[in-house]
Amino acid sequence: MLIPDAHQPLSTSSTLSTMKLSILKIGGKLLDDDAQLGSALSAFANIEGPKILVHGGGKKGSEISRRLGIEPQMVDGRRITDAATLEVVTMVYAGLLNKTVVAKLQALGCNAIGLSGADGNVILSKKRGAGAIDYGFVGDVKNVNNSLIINFLKNNLSPVLSPITHDGQGQLLNTNADTIARFLAVSLAQNFEVTLKFCFEKNGVLLDPTDDASVLPSLDANCYEQHKKSGVISEGMLPKLDNAFAAKNGGVREVWVCGINGISGQKGTQIL
Repeated sequence: MLIPDAHQPLSTSSTLSTMKLSILKIGGKLLDDDAQLGSALSAFANIEGPKILVHGGGKKGSEISRRLGIEPQMVDGRRITDAATLEVVTMVYAGLLNKTVVAKLQALGCNAIGLSGADGNVILSKKRGAGAIDYGFVGDVKNVNNSLIINFLKNNLSPVLSPITHDGQGQLLNTNADTIARFLAVSLAQNFEVTLKFCFEKNGVLLDPTDDASVLPSLDANCYEQHKKSGVISEGMLPKLDNAFAAKNGGVREVWVCGINGISGQKGTQIL
């Protein structure tokens, strides 16, 4: 599928704006299970047309941190990143995990290119200020380099982004992968018909976390607030769904929270 010259003004490209772009974020336990990861990557490789993959860190970062005597600290599903933890997650997320995913995609015939936010200045962030909680070297996304991403897509490359970004001043930053996926989708929604899927080990948003069959087919903002107050939705699902709603409100055509079986179809929880 041809993509117009990435150097022409993106906002005036009517051809580009009618093209479909798939953005898949994978995370959770499926990153730690070879069989589930293989199934997810196989489904991604079979998606037709331009596509982008964003991956989280799974448990590998915490596992290696503990091996090195660094106890992970999490608040509402977000990692507190001190200097020592930043070194570990950079090695694991931008190194081991990113290149493992790229290698597996190459084996599936998907020509992928692995990136951190610093590579090609693709994701620029700023260090989060210390408020009630000091998250340390954690980044909040400021800018997405659309032109570079479109150049990759034009050359039939599928970008694979790790959750490591930079501040433009030489500092790497640990950045929530759901947030990266959201900003990519919103930024590129002005140029493509974007479908964004947040994929993890469950089949979608569950009414009963112990019952995998209790998937909500759809979720709107009012229901989300009610489920948060009741405690049905909590902890690690909060940043995922906050980003899902921000993406939908930011102009992304379709947003889903799903399991592996929803990557290639309309299964899971659609965000309204």
